[in-house]
Amino acid sequence: MGILKNFFTNCAHPKGKMGRIMLSMMNFSHAPLTNWGLNLINFKEGWTMLDIGCGGGATIKRLLKHSKNSKVYGIDISQESVAKSKKNCIDLLDKQVFISQGSAEMLPYESGKFDLVTAVETIYFWPNLPGCFKEVYRVLKPGGRFAVIVEDANKDSVWTNIVEGMTTYSTEQILTMLRDAGFSQTESKNKKPMYNFITGVKA
Repeated sequence: MGILKNFFTNCAHPKGKMGRIMLSMMNFSHAPLTNWGLNLINFKEGWTMLDIGCGGGATIKRLLKHSKNSKVYGIDISQESVAKSKKNCIDLLDKQVFISQGSAEMLPYESGKFDLVTAVETIYFWPNLPGCFKEVYRVLKPGGRFAVIVEDANKDSVWTNIVEGMTTYSTEQILTMLRDAGFSQTESKNKKPMYNFITGVKA
């Protein structure tokens, strides 16, 4: 159990060889959820977008396909994730894709920069989630959208006993925190068995 727990802890902060394996697994296993969630967004050409917790960079590449002539920024707390994302996006790096290491709690971007911010399977690991949501609100343009895409929105998830540092939230908890951060037009959509898309717009 100890080895298994150590491996799955790399979901939160991938490190070393096990972290690289986990990133490859997440790029593959999160694909159906991510594709479903992104298809619910009404993309426009030329957007500037941010993927928080960019992991292995798969969502960044999908965002580029949804919005032509766009720019996508990625940020992750893990140095291993940043390296993997940069490798996956090497041809567009520092042209259309910009990746850096950092925390959702203190985003290194100016206010009102992004048309869309995405968070795929990552808010479980954000410290001070209400504060992080306020940071997302800050960096969005007026009318910009924040999309939380999660596979399990259940505060009693069994995964919290396996993955160290993981906290799960119900859909209503997430919606409440979004509203408290200032977001309007908050809504959720789900697809059985566990796909959840939770979104809000900056007024």
